[in-house]
Amino acid sequence: METLTVTELLQRLIRFDTTNPPGRELEAMRWVQGWLEAQGHVPELLARDPERPNLIVRFKGRGEAPPLLVYGHLDVVTTGGQDWSMPPFEGVVKNGFVWGRGALDMKGAVAMYLKAVTEAHAAGELAGDVVLALVSDEEAGGDYGAAWLVDAHPERFEGIRHALGEFGGFSIDIAGKRFYPVMVAEKQISWLELTFSGPAGHGSLIHRGGAMAKLGQALVALDKKLTPVHVTPVVERMFREIAAGLSGAARAGVLAALKPALTDRVLASLGEGGKAFQPLFHNTASPTIVSGGDKINVAPSEVRLQLDGRLLPGFTPDDLVAELKELIPVPFEARVVRHDPGPKEVNWTLYPLLKQTLEEADPEGRAVPLLLSGVTDGRHFARLGIQTYGFTPMKLPSDLKFSGLIHAADERIPVEALEFGVDVLRRFFRNYGRS
Repeated sequence: METLTVTELLQRLIRFDTTNPPGRELEAMRWVQGWLEAQGHVPELLARDPERPNLIVRFKGRGEAPPLLVYGHLDVVTTGGQDWSMPPFEGVVKNGFVWGRGALDMKGAVAMYLKAVTEAHAAGELAGDVVLALVSDEEAGGDYGAAWLVDAHPERFEGIRHALGEFGGFSIDIAGKRFYPVMVAEKQISWLELTFSGPAGHGSLIHRGGAMAKLGQALVALDKKLTPVHVTPVVERMFREIAAGLSGAARAGVLAALKPALTDRVLASLGEGGKAFQPLFHNTASPTIVSGGDKINVAPSEVRLQLDGRLLPGFTPDDLVAELKELIPVPFEARVVRHDPGPKEVNWTLYPLLKQTLEEADPEGRAVPLLLSGVTDGRHFARLGIQTYGFTPMKLPSDLKFSGLIHAADERIPVEALEFGVDVLRRFFRNYGRS
């Protein structure tokens, strides 16, 4: 069996170009399959499309605790149009970092999972079975990956109620203190198409108030205004736990963000960090695609605007449409393009153990719950009653802008963060199932 460090595992994974679309995850999955088989495990490849398989392997535990799901995706987003300092698919190690597409999202975490689970199993540290699932297509919705597995092979997850996945457990600095947000909930996809209508006419004439003008007013409104502030239970708990780790003015400022009349003003005063938190208090709708008109000399009677809408837990697409009608000063028709609801409630069962494990590994850090502003494959597994905790532990340098590197040029992860992640995961597996 080839013995690989977690860094070497990540390098191997990065070298498979799994840009989605088209994905091309097959070679990467086969490599992982072979690596696991060499250690005596029996991984399966399950696929809706043979070129885009998913890998599942069950590690037997001692039968003293319920089974767990640990999962991650091997597809990555494009590098097109980006200026990289290092080749994005070579897994170069330089200046203490592994560079490459997927280093953070999420081949680095997959490498940690592979290393930690195989070592924990070999050492007899698994109190219960661990089902490891590596999936395709997360970056395009999961229709060939987690969503398909849940529909086609729910039996592989029977009896599982808790999972570890992306994103959470990475360190961030707030007012000079180190925190580790653990994802317990995520926003919901609510993609919308708005249609603006007006009289058609010859392009040589002057037109006022037509479909194009209405579109323009809508775009200006979306750029200048925000939907209402909502303080959801997860975010309230998150900010109160952050505040408990601070003192003085910093503590008061964090608590003030929980007052809807002050939220946006407080977050604006926090600079880039505040911007990252702002979507946690709003249903959001980002304009991404405009279409309409088919001749340059004809003013169109109809133009369409597609929005990447993201809902807070407990809200529906109708709620977002109602908020947009209050925000946009012109009439429109709305159509839901896609809505992926998330779980209605958080199962907090494993959170205390995850918090304890992180704080044991870094006594100067403090773990707090996180509502993720994006979405993960957790929404698909939630349909089977499985609660995902975003737990990809990374102790990061305070000057490394984690969220700014995801999907961006020069994506990279510190070698020390990978090793920290494996250590924390091993600690978790040793602690899981103890009374």
